[in-house]
Amino acid sequence: MSAYYNEHDQHAAAWLRELIQAGEIPAGDVDERSIVDVQPADLARYTQCHFFAGIGGWSYALRLAGWPTDRPVWTGSCPCQPFSSAGKSGGGGDPRHLWPTWHRLIRECRPPVVFGEQVEAAVGHGWLDLVCDDLEREGYAVGAVGLPAASVGAPHIRQRLWFVAEGVDHSGRGWRQHESSERGV
Repeated sequence: MSAYYNEHDQHAAAWLRELIQAGEIPAGDVDERSIVDVQPADLARYTQCHFFAGIGGWSYALRLAGWPTDRPVWTGSCPCQPFSSAGKSGGGGDPRHLWPTWHRLIRECRPPVVFGEQVEAAVGHGWLDLVCDDLEREGYAVGAVGLPAASVGAPHIRQRLWFVAEGVDHSGRGWRQHESSERGV
């Protein structure tokens, strides 16, 4: 089992490789292509996929939380520039708005759990509505919360929007839960 890290920034990708080598984040492959160029077949052999991976924050957080490396999950922190005041707030018309691309991969690969993050200001642009609508249409139950960085000890406010989506079947059970019960687990 290995992880997939998608990060187009060369410096962040180099950090990811160093963190993998040091054993700080799970072993895996670092793909420096734009997410626009990633195809579903490219992801078939990976248990965990981390998009917009930066320096492995999601992967490291999952490890700290006790998430097993063999438990499937996708994570991503879509670029915030289309929605932040620092990025000119171009919204959905900004070419850096990459949720539609990530959504395409989620729709086609159907990971059982997806974690994501965005600047809280994206709510005012309808980003969360779009994400929830897209994921719910694909059979995911979605929850979201806005939290300031200060809530985890940072010395500033910096509001962030966090979401989790779990695939559910028609009975309301999670895909993973359903699969486990079929195997008698």
